[in-house]
Amino acid sequence: MSETAQVRFQRANFVVRDISRALNFYVDVLGFEVTFEKGHNPDSYSFPVFEIPGEAKLGFVILSAPDQPRVMALTEIKHVDLHPVPYPRRSAIVLDVADPDAVMEGARKLGLKVYEEERLETHDGRVGREIGIVDYDDNLVVIYRIDEAAA
Repeated sequence: MSETAQVRFQRANFVVRDISRALNFYVDVLGFEVTFEKGHNPDSYSFPVFEIPGEAKLGFVILSAPDQPRVMALTEIKHVDLHPVPYPRRSAIVLDVADPDAVMEGARKLGLKVYEEERLETHDGRVGREIGIVDYDDNLVVIYRIDEAAA
């Protein structure tokens, strides 16, 4: 008899206004790959769970990292106003990136907000860098890199 894990994380999802523009950051800068794409589906479960008005048009992509399939999704919502989410921000994705400097440079070239870099110290004493980046739709992405092993 096989045992099924009680929870298995499948993927994060961000709502965006324009998938093509969002992919400039998620694919071209962060290095994700589009592994599935779907156009508008008026019967999508996204309508009730995201409380999307019926007149909206949806798009959807699933993104994979080189060693992590289908770990991120973007849901595009068009033809309705997307109201700003009040602060403080309520969610973020956190990504371990090989080259934080290249990611920060790429994000800045796209005109995205890049927060000042901070020193990261992990729960087990490792030291690294962490940087917050805000995408075109005010979604927060925190990148980090561990530079030192725990003592």
